[in-house]
Amino acid sequence: MSKQQRKPATPKTSAAASAAPAIVTPAFFTNTLLQSALIFAVAFLLYANTLTHGFVLDDAIVITDNMYTQQGVSGIGGIMSKDTFFGFFKVEGKETLVSGGRYRPMTLVLFAFLNQISTGPFLFHLFTVLLFAFTCVALYRTLLLLMAPDGTTIPGNSLAAAAPMVAWFASLLFAVHPIHTEVVANIKGCDEILTLLGCLGALYFTLKAWDTQQVKWTIAAGISFLIACLSKENAAAYVILIPLALAIFRSHTGSTSSVLKASLPVFGAFILFFLLRGSILQWRFGGEPMELMNNPFLKLEGNQWVKFAPAERLATIMYTLWKYVQLLFVPHPLTHDYYPRQIDIKSFADLQVLLSVALYGSMAYLAVRGIPKKDPVAFGILLYLLPLGIVSNLVFPIGTNMGERFAFMPSVGFCFLMGLVLQKLFAKNQNLSLGLFGIVAVLFSAKTILRNPAWESNEKLFMTDADVSINSAKLQNACGGVLFDKATKEKDSEKQKALCRQALPHLDQALKIYPNYKDAYISRGGAHFVLREFPDAIADYRRAIQLAPDEAKLKTYLALSLRDGGRYYGEEKRDLANAVKCFEESWQINPKDPETARLMGVANGVQGNHAKAIEWFTKAVGVAPNDAGYIWDLGLAYAASGNQAKWDELRQKALSIDPEIAQRRSKGGQ
Repeated sequence: MSKQQRKPATPKTSAAASAAPAIVTPAFFTNTLLQSALIFAVAFLLYANTLTHGFVLDDAIVITDNMYTQQGVSGIGGIMSKDTFFGFFKVEGKETLVSGGRYRPMTLVLFAFLNQISTGPFLFHLFTVLLFAFTCVALYRTLLLLMAPDGTTIPGNSLAAAAPMVAWFASLLFAVHPIHTEVVANIKGCDEILTLLGCLGALYFTLKAWDTQQVKWTIAAGISFLIACLSKENAAAYVILIPLALAIFRSHTGSTSSVLKASLPVFGAFILFFLLRGSILQWRFGGEPMELMNNPFLKLEGNQWVKFAPAERLATIMYTLWKYVQLLFVPHPLTHDYYPRQIDIKSFADLQVLLSVALYGSMAYLAVRGIPKKDPVAFGILLYLLPLGIVSNLVFPIGTNMGERFAFMPSVGFCFLMGLVLQKLFAKNQNLSLGLFGIVAVLFSAKTILRNPAWESNEKLFMTDADVSINSAKLQNACGGVLFDKATKEKDSEKQKALCRQALPHLDQALKIYPNYKDAYISRGGAHFVLREFPDAIADYRRAIQLAPDEAKLKTYLALSLRDGGRYYGEEKRDLANAVKCFEESWQINPKDPETARLMGVANGVQGNHAKAIEWFTKAVGVAPNDAGYIWDLGLAYAASGNQAKWDELRQKALSIDPEIAQRRSKGGQ
């Protein structure tokens, strides 16, 4: 089709159309440059209070603990040639713990460049906020072009004159919506932002190519969409949405074949990404691990984890889809964590599940019916449904029930639909529409500004959201873990114990939800250890070893708990039998710990078994031959057995290593 054929024609005005009142848009809203600047400023200022925050949550995976990102520019080769999580796990195969693997190199490449300039979080947060603000402007400009190319009237589309208002309402609503705080306040969320920006760019450039027939826009569309795909896989929704946009908003100037031809750059970019992803990830695409923290659709029956029944799975998914709608209209309360069992097992007897089925069924019906009629509402519905479908667990497993970050791309459709509604209301009552929008914008902005500080640090985020995600095993474990880690760095013993006491209820809750949670057992064992509750610490470490028998560090933790538990039994409980039992097991696990051997020597010496005491003290000296204390104790054992000569020999040896040991021992020191 030639450029001449595609030039928008002036529609014939029917009697009904001429009788209808013309839509008059105030000049303020038609100043594109001014509105672009205002939208950018609003988006930036709303998130300005995140600029002083640190690295949080999954920032470790893509930035601080990612060996390729930390290498700066020199790490780009590794980023492009490996699974996105390989740089974090650093061991071949571990990245496959995440279902289907991940190939999202684009944001990591950008992070590598930023890390080359500065390793601190400020530059990363600044980049994220600027990227979001620019994306809001891109949304505004794309919606303008979609509805009114170069300000001309599209036959069959009465939105052309109203386009500035629809685009303004939709873009500002998108900018202020609090559900986006997870994406913008968390640097890792750049993958969502860049994906949407790339998709909007591809749509914008495809429309420009259609309207102008200039090859440069065609090339730009392909490049933009490839960037989107390399940022995150859910860009795939726009493989369908971009041709649909042409079919609904431009098909009066071309046939179906011309729509498909104009979409070829997008198709080509997606195929290139698909082949690249497949070759690098060895064509891994799905799979559901039988582990609750990576597969929420598991339940415990007896002592066995089994998959949800198909009806349970579908009902639970439909419930999460209902939750997304709730949060888009009323974004409260917000949380970063919807891991099991924050979303419980649902059935079709649940009213909210049934409402969700009715709502989404209605939306699907309206979309299908509206496409042949070239109804913008149909496009808005699909702009919501298709991106959401990819992250809904309906298409493939995503490893969790839901997440507010997953609403980022679908919310474009929601905001566009709200823009259409507000524009209709504006045509009837300007004051009412602007008043309603103003109230929502102020409330949403306030919520966004107040939510952002929760993302300042891991501890603040976990402790803030723990009150919301009370039934998330992952978050409760995270709270317990961060409190325990804080306790290990605390020098004041009473404060250390207080932190451990705070940690235990969170860890108990995590294990109540998920009885096989290895990490929770480790942290709980550590907390009990600090509180000198050794039987509980020993039991927790034993359970952790059962769950992960190949983790050597767990056996070390158990050995230390047994050793200090034995000391506790011997010194405080005067229970030598249990003390010796703990020491022996500790030594079997870790026969290179001289302190365990020394304590066995002490226990045998107290019981008058001098030969055994000498044997164990000798083992301690054998492990630590230059430790004056162990040599001194061995000498004392010989002295107790009547061998004065050996005591004198060992005493002199200990003094040669540590001249002050005799003085310390006389005062009761070690």
